[in-house]
Amino acid sequence: MTMNHALRYGSRTLALTATALGVIATAVPAAAEEQPTAEQIMADCASGEGKCGFNSPQLGKAYLGEPRQVSELLFNCTDSPASQSMSWADTVGSSHSVGGSVTVGGGIEGIITASVTATYNYTWQSSHTETSSFTVTVKPGEVGWISRAQVMRQISGTWQTHYDDPKWGHYYWFVPDTVTGPAPNGTDGKHSAVVVKSRTMTADEKKLCAGGSTQDKVFTRHR
Repeated sequence: MTMNHALRYGSRTLALTATALGVIATAVPAAAEEQPTAEQIMADCASGEGKCGFNSPQLGKAYLGEPRQVSELLFNCTDSPASQSMSWADTVGSSHSVGGSVTVGGGIEGIITASVTATYNYTWQSSHTETSSFTVTVKPGEVGWISRAQVMRQISGTWQTHYDDPKWGHYYWFVPDTVTGPAPNGTDGKHSAVVVKSRTMTADEKKLCAGGSTQDKVFTRHR
């Protein structure tokens, strides 16, 4: 079943239920060209044009996200191991399956936060930033850097949108969604990891050590 069909089917179901409860709702199916995309529904949730809620949120188990480079690269052009203190910073945001990233301070963020807090008393965060420094030791002819993996968690639920007047032929629309975002350190026993990694220089990188200002030196370059 396509997303549009799922949206349409969900809106019909709730429209019939709402009618039974005395709420005015259209029972006329929307034409194919009138059906919204999931992105259009989410845009209305974010802007407030649609009165939205994130229903029945389900918290997934925490897991360790993929490690990623968070520091500059440290090149060792000398004949001895070299150590240097390097600062790093890492910001991990949230995304959802139907609309890309979750904007900090946006309407969608507030709706998810309220829903998850009310259901689980769990403080969901759409973004997390950490900064620190670490000593990196690199062997001769190698490149080193700092890598970090963030504890992550998924939340599955269904967006319910209500319009004061029918839009795309209905008062209500439903959008299933999965939100992925950072979780507090220690959630479900998972802890963020900061590690030093290294590799042998490439042929082009070795050329940097062969002459000029970097010869027989330790230097850093941006990622």
